Amino acid sequence: MSWLIIASCVILCCSFSSFFRLEKLGALKWDKVVHGNQAWRLITCIWLHAGVIHLLANMLSLIFIGIRLEQQFGFSTLSVPFCSGSVLSSLFIQRSISVVASGALFGLLGLMLSELLTNWTIYTNKATALITLTVIIVINLAMGILPHVDNFAHIGGFLTDFLLGFVLLLRPQFGWVGHKHLPVGARVTSKHKAYQYLFLVIAMVLLIAGFTVGLVMLFRGENGHDHCSWCHYLSCVPTSKWHCGN
Repeated sequence: MSWLIIASCVILCCSFSSFFRLEKLGALKWDKVVHGNQAWRLITCIWLHAGVIHLLANMLSLIFIGIRLEQQFGFSTLSVPFCSGSVLSSLFIQRSISVVASGALFGLLGLMLSELLTNWTIYTNKATALITLTVIIVINLAMGILPHVDNFAHIGGFLTDFLLGFVLLLRPQFGWVGHKHLPVGARVTSKHKAYQYLFLVIAMVLLIAGFTVGLVMLFRGENGHDHCSWCHYLSCVPTSKWHCGN
């Protein structure tokens, strides 16, 4: 039911976008964020879509990915808002407006991957699941190199939620789950493995450091391309069929 509520809100935003300019609705625009004191655009752009096809693709992704994760971990765990996709997008795309709704969906793929890795010991057929999920992620990110697709938002959402999964989606070990039924004095298995805590600490450090550096660079007006000369290929690769422009 909670995903239906989200879907209704997104459909409402999309329907309005056909009558008003996306910029008026809160689409991401670098100069407005940095020089116009409109940092709220880093949040509002997450809910906007560029058209009906964009909306339908995202809704299908929510159905196939979001519902399964919500059933396992709860709506509250998956509803923590993050604007990582919009931060990375505004660092590298500064001459046009952008809507980064798909960044959250790539975040779901990141959550699935980190959840599999951090709970590795409790899964069967894990190698097959890892290969399948990796192929899906690579294909989706590869589609982002087409022109007019904001792949920086996709990458930002994926990386942030990939790290966030190590923090929020830890599962207890099977031996600990049944410890209440053990006889008094029996040895109780640790709730989590040592590697799970290690992943958690590393992920927290990277999340805090990444957001801090990204926001500082953004509000200092820096351009991400000045620090990464090849990063433009992550969002668009020119071919004989199209050009990427600036």
